[in-house]
Amino acid sequence: MGQRRTEVATLAGGCFWCMEAVFEQLEGVERVEPGYAGGHTPHPTYQQVCAGETGHAEVARITFDPEVISYREILEFFFAFHDPTTPDRQGEDVGTQYRSAIFHHSPEQRRTAEQVIAGLADAHAFDAPIVTGLAPFAEFHPAEDHHREYYRRNSEQPYCRAVIAPKVAKLRAKYAARLKKSAAGRAER
Repeated sequence: MGQRRTEVATLAGGCFWCMEAVFEQLEGVERVEPGYAGGHTPHPTYQQVCAGETGHAEVARITFDPEVISYREILEFFFAFHDPTTPDRQGEDVGTQYRSAIFHHSPEQRRTAEQVIAGLADAHAFDAPIVTGLAPFAEFHPAEDHHREYYRRNSEQPYCRAVIAPKVAKLRAKYAARLKKSAAGRAER
């Protein structure tokens, strides 16, 4: 029996805690890792990235099974859970580290991203133009350990309650059929 094939998506949609909290619950997503990409500083720290000194964005590296969830579907969830129309900003989070960007791993991923963005623009899905950047994936720098599983470990923290919890509630209400069994069970409680 052969090994399952997985793919990777690297997406910047504001705070990586938010991205992780949404994507880790989707059926077919095997792993979500918060980190940094798209900059010029090797081995950046969270403090350096937040200071805007590195050029990096906060990203989620999403490993998924394309037999269960396609790259196009990953992008559809990406656009459903962040504002791709605000340059260098997501809500009150401001700076280049919070930009909307897709770091594609192949020409096929780039084409798919271009098609998804064009489809959203044609459908006038947003009230303003989409400013999501497209760039070839170069390097991923994992975030410090205390950023992993942040929402699960800190759900009562004020930022988590105000910013992340509404996204998770929307996911569970609107996309319950797409959740992992364990996430769907939590949604019913």
